[in-house]
Order: sequence, then structure tokens, then C-alpha cells
Amino acid sequence: MPMTPTHLLMTTDSVGGVWTYALELARELVESGMRVSLAVLGPSPQPDQVDAAQAVPGLELINTSLPLDWMADGPDIVRHSAVALGALARRLKVDLIHLNSPALAAGAGFPVPVVGVCHSCLATWWAATHGGAMPEDFQWRTEALARGYAACDALVAPSAAFAAATAAVYRLPAPVVVHNGRRPVHGAAPIRRDRTVFTGGRLWDDGKNVAALDAAAGLGVPLVAAGPLASPSGERRTLVHARALGRLDAASVAGWLARSPVFASMALYEPFGLTVLEAAQAGCALVLSDIPTFRELWDGAALFVDPADSPALAATLCRLLDNPAEAESRGDAARRRAEHYGLEPFVGGMRAIYRTVLSTHTAEPALSRPARNETAA
Repeated sequence: MPMTPTHLLMTTDSVGGVWTYALELARELVESGMRVSLAVLGPSPQPDQVDAAQAVPGLELINTSLPLDWMADGPDIVRHSAVALGALARRLKVDLIHLNSPALAAGAGFPVPVVGVCHSCLATWWAATHGGAMPEDFQWRTEALARGYAACDALVAPSAAFAAATAAVYRLPAPVVVHNGRRPVHGAAPIRRDRTVFTGGRLWDDGKNVAALDAAAGLGVPLVAAGPLASPSGERRTLVHARALGRLDAASVAGWLARSPVFASMALYEPFGLTVLEAAQAGCALVLSDIPTFRELWDGAALFVDPADSPALAATLCRLLDNPAEAESRGDAARRRAEHYGLEPFVGGMRAIYRTVLSTHTAEPALSRPARNETAA
């Protein structure tokens, strides 16, 4: 087995930032000569997402129609998806698997090593957004994810804060931290910045806490919000004061970031935050909720606000809008910090993990090597 993978099977979904993460990484790996098969779980990609994937020469996009683990109706469906993914890996004859849905590592019967990336989970999400005992249907999902984590050869997290939270909840060694990376997506250069605050993401998600921003908009903040208001399962959020733009493609988001002097996120739960990174790359001043992940990534390059204090949030946003020089200065600081989260350290970090996993797997004597992924049979 080679020390560097030649054919990688990577899972993704089309629902949120995992798509951006996977496509960025896959593009760089393909351009370096690796063969990558990108398997989509959950809802089918939107036409603009398909176009973006097809624009990468040599990238194989596979729409599996398999459910995401956090959208499945029961553990049997997760096991079925894992088995189907294992069969796909064997058919493709890959030499490494990168799971952005690590719950599928258990019971899949993968013939090759598995790297799992901890993007988020229901247990840590619930703790951050609600607290207390989880709903019953979260319990089995959390148990399935724990088995998946145990079956991976390596676990990766996009921030140290989320790695620590994951380790505490699942009682496992802290995942290796590889910060996400993003190439800047440039919108049309504006003649001037508008007097607008921009936010974006999965607006239906309680963890994004868009209600706090909507409340600030009710206090006089001109806020525009991009992203879906309805979840894949049909739950819907309503914005009363902010201007809702709906789901936008990457170029349209870049255009709004180019003309908005301020970006805000009052997320209660954010393992990394790719939209924040995109805003920083665009030179927006950042106003963020005071949570551990944002402090880790943006301390000294953003203003932090208690996400429960809407008047303080509104005052901070209006101050920046009324003082373009301060907004520009803080936007420059955000852009400089964003340079730490470029593609080179991101892709280089993942390639190093791939090499380590492959070399460790190859070095194991065949007779002493445990059977792959039997933990959830």
C-alpha cells in the first residue's frame, strides 16, 4: 500500500459548510495528482453545486441517495448506509477513506484505513444550544457516532475548542486539529461599501442563533441574511426584521461580502465557521458571539458580543456602520488573520494525516491487524 493515497473516497453532504470543505479539499488533492471520488449523502446537490464539482477536472461526483446519519429514522438505516458505502469503497478499489460523516465508519466493512473528520454532532450541539438531557432520538444517534469514532483510524477536528468538546463528550483522546481553509471567492469590486450588515449560513439551525441578529435588526440595524430558512426535514424559521435573501450560490455570497462592511454571527454552536472565514477574506469587520471557537480563531481580529444581549449587539453593529474608518481597520485585521487559514496549511495538514494513517496501517503485521470496523455489527 502506498504511503500517500492514490485514490481517495470522501463523503460529503450538500446541506451546509461540509460541502464547501469537501470541495475545497478535493479540488486541491485532484490538482496534486490524486484521484478523488466524492460521495454525496443526504439531499442531492443543487445545480450550482454540481456545476462547481464538475468544474474540477478529474473529480468524480457520486450522488449516493443514502441518508445522512443525523437525518436517518433509526440505527438500522445508518447501518444500511455504512454497508452500502463499504461496498462502494470496494467497488472503486480506493486505498483510503475520508469520512465527513464518521458515524458511517462502524459496520461498513471498509477494506482500507479510515480518517474521520468531526465537523459537528448532536450531543455537542444540544449542549451548546439547549443544555440538559438530550431528546431520546438523539441518544441512539450519539451512540452510533461514538461507535463510528471508535472505528476510525484517525479523527480530525477543525478547531481546538471543538476537539476538546468532542473528546469530553465521547471520552476519547482529543482529535488532531487541522484548521479549515478556504480560497478567497472574489465578488465584483464595489465602488463603495453599503451601510449593511451581512450574515449567512443555515438560518434554520438553532445553533446559528439568527434570532439574536433579527432582534438587533428590530433595533435599527440594516441586516441582510443569506441561507435557507427551512431545514431538510421541513422545520422553518421566520425573520421578522432582517431581509432574508434565501439560499445564494458562492458567487452571490461573495458579492454581498464585497459590499457589506460588517459581518455578524451570533452562533451558539460553531465548530469552525467557514462563512466567517469568507467574510474575513473579503475584509469585513467581524462581530461575533463570545464562544470558545470564535475566541480561538479570531481573538484580536473581531469584536465579541454576548449573544443574549441584543441591545449591545445592535449598538456595536451601528457603531461600525457609522464609523467607516473603524470598520475598514477592523476588516483589515480580519483579512490578515484569515491568512492563517489558507489552503496550504489545511491541505498539507490533511495530507500528513493521510500519510501517517497509511504508513501505520502498512506497518501492522497482517496477522495482528484487527478486523476492520466490527464494532457496530
